[in-house]
Amino acid sequence: MTPADDAPTRSAPSVIARTEGALGHITLNRPEALNALDLGMIRSMTAILDAWREDTDVQIVLIDGAGDRGLCAGGDVRALYDMVKEGRVEETVAFFREEYALDAAIAEYPKPVVAIADGITMGGGIGIAGHAAIRIVTERSRLAMPETRIGFTPDVGGTWLLGRAPGRLGEYLALTGGTMDGADALYAGFADHLVPSDRLEALREALAHRADPTGPSEIVLLFDETPEPSALPGKRAWIDDAFAGESVVEIVARLRASTDAGAADVADTLEGLSPTALAVALDAVREARGMGGLREALAGEYRRVLWFAAHHPDLVEGIRAQLVDKDRDPHWSPATLAELDPAASAPAREYTPPVPLWS
Repeated sequence: MTPADDAPTRSAPSVIARTEGALGHITLNRPEALNALDLGMIRSMTAILDAWREDTDVQIVLIDGAGDRGLCAGGDVRALYDMVKEGRVEETVAFFREEYALDAAIAEYPKPVVAIADGITMGGGIGIAGHAAIRIVTERSRLAMPETRIGFTPDVGGTWLLGRAPGRLGEYLALTGGTMDGADALYAGFADHLVPSDRLEALREALAHRADPTGPSEIVLLFDETPEPSALPGKRAWIDDAFAGESVVEIVARLRASTDAGAADVADTLEGLSPTALAVALDAVREARGMGGLREALAGEYRRVLWFAAHHPDLVEGIRAQLVDKDRDPHWSPATLAELDPAASAPAREYTPPVPLWS
């Protein structure tokens, strides 16, 4: 999940669905909050996809976001803060269960799902876009799994993607919450094609009406453009070395020992984040790397996010510092990596949720 501002009162639907030709088009329509997901939006998308599953008129599904700032900045973290603070356990469980079921439904959908991750696409937005059959970025795309920035851990199937990124980029992106541009997302395995933003409307039209070629992948290739090279390959040597460390403490020590100028900045970043969140995120990505599928990875994330919501103060404290009081001065528990129990990630990994994810 990713921070999002509260939305003002509005009458427009937060999810818009319409059909045109062979295309079923879903638009997240909460641009004033960067299309951040709430439970109502998740339920709307689920119902739309269920309705189109057997609709023979809909041959391709397109998902995008309203406005020009992004597809989706993530889950509505301020709403999560209120749910956790007020002890609304059933609502918290429902949010994550239904969000993860939606992510799995997109991945397993019987018709091609095309997701356009134009602009900001983070946290829950990765859950929507990252598991689609055809994942499109643009020159404006900014993708990230920034959960550690609020004392949390990557979820929405993010660990499945992170665990399959080249080398140790998965650990690097998970722990730092670093942002990828379109070229980075292609390199890291979070996207398949880059389409310039000024071609998106023509792409939508072609997906709806073009008869030849008929496959959506072939249609997208007509609009695809080779991006400028990603900066990530040039950082791989020191990232792979440092983030192969067995623990967060060892990773930071390796970063400090590195001669690369960027490594010290990353070490500074990590030392300012929640030690517990870093340990849990590292364990989650490495566990997901050995898993057999997205559903298994989602189950691992579900255990961890509900453990944070029920048993650890850093999630609420991180949201408070970033979004509620906005003092940018979180007080983590423990405060430093030196105080972190070497087994700090185990309770989250072994947690038994009150309701199973898959029933």
